[in-house]
Amino acid sequence: MDGETTLLSMRKRTLFRFAAGTAVVGAATLAYASLVERNMFTLRRYEVPVLPADAEPLRILHLSDLHMMPNQRRKQEWVASLAGLDPDLVLVTGDNMAHPDAVPGVLCALQPLLDHPGAFVFGSNDYTGPVWKNPFTYFLPDRGYTEGVTLPYDELRDVFTGAGWADLNNARTTLKAGGRLVELVGVDDPHIERDDYAAVAGPVSPSADLSVALSHSPEPAVLDQIAEDGFNLLLAGHTHGGQVCVPGVGALVTNCGLHRSMAKGLHRWPGSDAWLHVSAGLGTHPTAPVRFACPPEASILTLIPR
Repeated sequence: MDGETTLLSMRKRTLFRFAAGTAVVGAATLAYASLVERNMFTLRRYEVPVLPADAEPLRILHLSDLHMMPNQRRKQEWVASLAGLDPDLVLVTGDNMAHPDAVPGVLCALQPLLDHPGAFVFGSNDYTGPVWKNPFTYFLPDRGYTEGVTLPYDELRDVFTGAGWADLNNARTTLKAGGRLVELVGVDDPHIERDDYAAVAGPVSPSADLSVALSHSPEPAVLDQIAEDGFNLLLAGHTHGGQVCVPGVGALVTNCGLHRSMAKGLHRWPGSDAWLHVSAGLGTHPTAPVRFACPPEASILTLIPR
């Protein structure tokens, strides 16, 4: 009996040590994800072969998912510093705000970029604020959408359009950038069923040097229609790149119909000649302020000849 008691005691101590070690690792991981990585702002660079032969490169700064809260000074200063890249065109794919008082913070971040040609679409968290939700519900395919407090989206829209940026929420236009004529189309956020691509659909203009489409959520049904019309480059955000990823595996969810393998980065859009760039974004949901194996990002897309 003494031997059995000793063995049982050893097993209990081993189990306790394992549980304690697991708790320490979990706490350290959470601290890293919430205090370190979510503030590790990263600039991604991609070359996208969509221009005609012999064309000069054109540089697009793609920003998404700021989810700005008041007093997020580090994020504001980092985004503002991107004006030093001198992009030819700035494109923003939504979810700029996460608080009713966020407009000043968004402007602090984007004001230096408003001097450049630009365009934008909105995401759900430009219209209404975030609400607490169980993170595991993101794995449910039919998860409903819950609206929070109304956000000052009209105020933000007025600032953007007042600076000359094109509002592409279910709209289409052309503008000059980098000495080229760029055709732009966009839809309002498909994630909350505000999209109406049918209202602006149609083949790309043969007179345009480049055609680019914006959507906050990269819903395949919408992107298929846009690509079929001949747009060269599709830009989206929304996924946060998975936000919490598993090293070697990647994103576990995308919070939309897009496959996990395309949760962030540059990809050929299946069945077309178009390229899709999905930004992992610069912010987090305020009730889940963590990132793991997926740091916040902005992207410079250098468009080059095919």
